Amino acid sequence: MSTSLGSIVEALGGQLLGDAGSLIQRLAPLASAQPDELAFVAQARYASQIDATRAGALIVSPDLQAAASRRGACIVTDDPYLYFARLTQWWRREHEARAVPAIDRLASIHPTARIEDGVEVAAFAVIGAHAQVAAGARIGAHSVVGSFASIGAHTQLHARVTIGERCSIGERCTLHPGVVVGADGFGFALHQGQWIKIEQLGAVRIGDDVEIGANTCIDRGALDDTVIEDGVKLDNLIQIGHNVHIGAHTAMAGCVGVAGSATIGAHCTVGGGAVVLGHLTLADGVNISAASVVTRSIGKPGHYTGMFPIDDNATWEKNAASLKQLNRLRERLKAVEQAIAQATHKKTEP
Repeated sequence: MSTSLGSIVEALGGQLLGDAGSLIQRLAPLASAQPDELAFVAQARYASQIDATRAGALIVSPDLQAAASRRGACIVTDDPYLYFARLTQWWRREHEARAVPAIDRLASIHPTARIEDGVEVAAFAVIGAHAQVAAGARIGAHSVVGSFASIGAHTQLHARVTIGERCSIGERCTLHPGVVVGADGFGFALHQGQWIKIEQLGAVRIGDDVEIGANTCIDRGALDDTVIEDGVKLDNLIQIGHNVHIGAHTAMAGCVGVAGSATIGAHCTVGGGAVVLGHLTLADGVNISAASVVTRSIGKPGHYTGMFPIDDNATWEKNAASLKQLNRLRERLKAVEQAIAQATHKKTEP
């Protein structure tokens, strides 16, 4: 598993200060790194840890070059965090053992399905009628690709992923265990006290380079499709309702809920546990804090927060009671302001 510092810099760039032949056994956190391991310092506020770490080499920015080079080898780059991200990808490609792509004899593939070259299908996976799986894709054990669904080139479905009929996944996507794409959206009409199901006739369209975390669910559209554009990153346990549209390169943390027909722009972020109500629109570049509830559309980029701060219960109950009186207090304050304005006007009359 060892790799020389010189090999890393040759593959990823950066300026190496130190012995190019020094061997690195693994990548490690700054605080626990050992002399044969490589760590990174992303920000200047962590500079005090440079002297304390036992790491054999560091990835640092130019402003930390002097401090890092005094203690040993370092790789200097403008963005250490980005460099580290690319290094993890390169490290996995270099060191992860990969079996020759094959279709397991226990997989079930419909005769009308189209499977291109270099596809790997694990045991007990099911690929339905007229489904298409492009070159280099990997279908994990117990995964299901429904009829007329399509999987793009070099996309990986981990174990127990379900892709519903007519749904499409782009190229180079990663879907982690338990992901469900294309379950029915939550659509019912109330009639005489009973709920009448609205059949969900749309599908889900997912672009290229999308990553979806474990047990996340993306519902199919009622009529039109649910759309996830290129480069979107979804964490674990997220619920995306029917007919939602998520713009390119938006990222959402775990346990986010997006209700039906919401439109979220490109390059947005949504913090963990936040909720976006249905039929709302968020502009490009909107950042929502964790645990917020978005109750109105947001037309300008920026950072938005909507939550009641945590406190001890007794204080919280007092504050909540006061909050319920805000509208009445506002009306009283407006009346006082009007009275003061009228009194002031009378005093200034000739």
